[in-house]
Amino acid sequence: MRTIDKRLNAKLAPVLVKRAPTLTLPYDARCKSRLAATLDTGEEVGVVLPRGTVLRDGDMLVADDGGLVRVIAAAESVLLVRAPDRLTLTRAAYHLGNRHTPVEVGADELKLEADPVLEDMLKRLGAQVERATLPFQPEAGAYGGGHRHGHDETFADDYALAQRVYDEHHGHAHSHDHPHDHGHNHAHDPDHDHDHGHVHGPGCGHDHGHAHR
Repeated sequence: MRTIDKRLNAKLAPVLVKRAPTLTLPYDARCKSRLAATLDTGEEVGVVLPRGTVLRDGDMLVADDGGLVRVIAAAESVLLVRAPDRLTLTRAAYHLGNRHTPVEVGADELKLEADPVLEDMLKRLGAQVERATLPFQPEAGAYGGGHRHGHDETFADDYALAQRVYDEHHGHAHSHDHPHDHGHNHAHDPDHDHDHGHVHGPGCGHDHGHAHR
């Protein structure tokens, strides 16, 4: 069985891309760096890629024998979210982001994996929600593209970058190691869940069971 162990960054000639066998995967499978898969030709292969790799439609992979494989994003059950005005769509995007939901952003619509709870929430916000079967390619992480946890080797670098960007935009740079106890009683919005210790992009099917309310 062949092993696919590299993703090409270089642009290939169209004829090579067209001739390459294809590997059709849903979003959850494209998040996995190691899996057993079947090419669309019927050939079974092993996929062993660097940790944190998230494959996208059109990515070109290389097998251990030098052969090329083209990734295709499979059609899957999704929700298409539209709104009568931009404010409503922006609010919908905010609430989805607050729940760390992977979202594909279009010019006038959002796309996410089908979920009845989120569907109900979006409708209550005034959005128009349509069920469909389409390829799903959510936004990559804002600071590097992968799904990163607090215990990953790259988390410290990403956190430092996120903090630096925050400081630049707020015109200050001071240590955030000290406690912030200003003596205020803050009413907590039950809608505002915080997933502490994480800086990440697409959820890739992970369910973190430690949101604090």
